[in-house]
Amino acid sequence: MEREVRVRFAPSPTGPLHIGGVRTALYNYLFARKMGGKMLLRIEDTDQNRFVPGAEKYIAESLKWCGIELDESPWSETPGPHAPYRQSERKPMYMQYAMQLINSGHAYYAFDSPEELDAMRARLTAAKVPNPQYNSITRTQMRNSLTLPEDEVKQLLDSGAPYVIRLKVPRKEEVRFNDMIRGWVVVHSSSIDDKVLMKSDGMPTYHLANIVDDHLMEITHVIRGEEWLPSAPLHVLLYRYFGWEDTMPQFAHLPLLLKPDGTGKLSKRDGDKLGFPVFPLEWHGVDSETGQPTVSSGYRESGYLPDAFINFLAFLGWNPGSQQEIFSMPELIEAFSIERVSKSPARFDQNKVRWYNEHYLRAKPDTELAQFLLTALREHNIECSEEKAVQIVGAMKERVTFPQDFWREAQYFFIAPESYDEQVISKKWNAATASALLQFAQELPAHNDTTPEGIKTLLTMVLERQGVKIGQVLQALRTVVTGVAAGPDLMAIMSIIGAQETAQRIESAVARLADKASA
Repeated sequence: MEREVRVRFAPSPTGPLHIGGVRTALYNYLFARKMGGKMLLRIEDTDQNRFVPGAEKYIAESLKWCGIELDESPWSETPGPHAPYRQSERKPMYMQYAMQLINSGHAYYAFDSPEELDAMRARLTAAKVPNPQYNSITRTQMRNSLTLPEDEVKQLLDSGAPYVIRLKVPRKEEVRFNDMIRGWVVVHSSSIDDKVLMKSDGMPTYHLANIVDDHLMEITHVIRGEEWLPSAPLHVLLYRYFGWEDTMPQFAHLPLLLKPDGTGKLSKRDGDKLGFPVFPLEWHGVDSETGQPTVSSGYRESGYLPDAFINFLAFLGWNPGSQQEIFSMPELIEAFSIERVSKSPARFDQNKVRWYNEHYLRAKPDTELAQFLLTALREHNIECSEEKAVQIVGAMKERVTFPQDFWREAQYFFIAPESYDEQVISKKWNAATASALLQFAQELPAHNDTTPEGIKTLLTMVLERQGVKIGQVLQALRTVVTGVAAGPDLMAIMSIIGAQETAQRIESAVARLADKASA
């Protein structure tokens, strides 16, 4: 009987969710939906020393903003069939699985003190061993249940002596698994150390908890970042030793996200240096060194739309095999396949995500875009009808990248300029221009057609009477009406501003620039 596809996203609440983590969640979601399966989220919080307050809530809000829907999670209104979904709440059950490995001879107790472990590493380093580790060779020289007499082991356990439980990795064996992206991966066991499975505080490590939970939660596919590839052989051994090989999930290790210059893994520091976010939402944290509050920028607060962010993220390591670049979430689900995920690292391109944002912003109805502008206007105590806001965003949307650009670029629709572009004035402003525009300003309020076409007709008529060509005055006219040298269609701007206000702005500019006109 074919199993239902079940995938999981398993972040640790140790800080904000990096966009690499969001991509992992997205690929899991696309795969699950494509295969008609389910996606669950599990909080892997076994390392309590690295727990960061607020991180779990941040993860939940980030996925919700991205439109990644979860079938089972710690935040579901009704508990899922495999609750709880926080590993810290599942703590009591992990020891029984560690004991199962001890009883089968695949794990052992290790009583080594921190000082003894440091001494072991120092000896290996002095002997020029390239990668000092606790493994099939060094364990024979350490204090563990493989080297100590049975009665001494029992005495140590009964006395409450601190210990960890380590996996007993075979010395000479090849570990193989077929990665869905990378093909067959073969690792010799001599390169795998005897990982700790249960810590001295009674909490499982990632390796044990991850395998046990994936098995109990019936996970069929583990889609995760490339940084977990070195751990995969260890996990394969655990599945084998538990006797779960028949239901072991298929692995798929996603390519790294690289810096824009392709020289290394994308980090928060790169975003800070180059001026772009690496987190989906803004994160308020504390500097680990200074203890001072810190704020890291987020895509949402920077003005990126979730559809644009997700579309961009989907292409960081995957391609649909066609020329199509714009995908809705349902279209991504339909097109997605693990087979088309690249093995090669994906280079981050901030210009591309801006391009996506521009596309999605311009595709929205003007009535929806108007709400961005109206919100900003209310914050600045400026009154504006919805009809006028719709006209403004319609005129400006081909020139903006972010929702906040509507207010930043459109202030002149509501506030007359206090200054003018000096470069334009120095080149285009003269007595003939001033005279022609003043005449246009005097006739405009009484003109019966204030549509963009009607205003252009009047301007053309006035200029013909004045013997001035439109090309001589158009940029100067734009500058005195808006204060800037570039923008959307000038006739549309004057139509939206209104005939009376436009005329007043021109007359004010003519008076202010009288000296320049006569020069």
